[in-house]
Amino acid sequence: MYRRKARDNHFTLIMEIKKRSSVSTMVKPLMFYVPNLLTLARIAMVPWLIVLLQREEYTLSLLVFITAGITDALDGYIAKRFNASTNLGAILDPLADKALLVSSYLMLSLLEIIPFWLMIVVVFRDIVIIGGYLIMFLLYGAIKMEPLKISKVNTVSQILFIIVALASAAFAFNIDLILQLLGYGVLVTSVWSGSAYVFIWSLRTMDNPDQFKADKE
Repeated sequence: MYRRKARDNHFTLIMEIKKRSSVSTMVKPLMFYVPNLLTLARIAMVPWLIVLLQREEYTLSLLVFITAGITDALDGYIAKRFNASTNLGAILDPLADKALLVSSYLMLSLLEIIPFWLMIVVVFRDIVIIGGYLIMFLLYGAIKMEPLKISKVNTVSQILFIIVALASAAFAFNIDLILQLLGYGVLVTSVWSGSAYVFIWSLRTMDNPDQFKADKE
């Protein structure tokens, strides 16, 4: 009787493992498409955010911006967790981030909520990086490009600044000093990261141009 019970437990365990394996097999293909769908949703939020800002609906603008940030964190987590990274996602994700941030800085500067010069710094940094990448692409073809740590810090500082600026406009917070400090943080990290990309690309190109070329596999 003991052996029979042991066989039953063993059979139950095997069935449970197969069930979990079957669920996992179904989930993984579905999760493969989720990161890109979230990124596309974030891109679709950009015109909505622009319209809300144009109408000076700052509370809704803040909610849309935060929601977009959540989708950014989610698509990155899912892509790593389920090994769902794709070439399309590698293009769309930074494009979505740039569209969201640049649109926000442009609109808020036009509404005179943030300084005009800060918008120029943010936009010009992106122009320098994108322009530099295009030049390298024309000279060397597809190239390897890894984000610098200071660039990640800059992105976080830009996002934080927008959230605080929108919250200040939405709820009439008197936090001018905080905004000023965050603005200088965006200025420093933007100049630092933009200059770092230019310096590193120039230095590596002179030393060994071949290391820029992406692997063709």
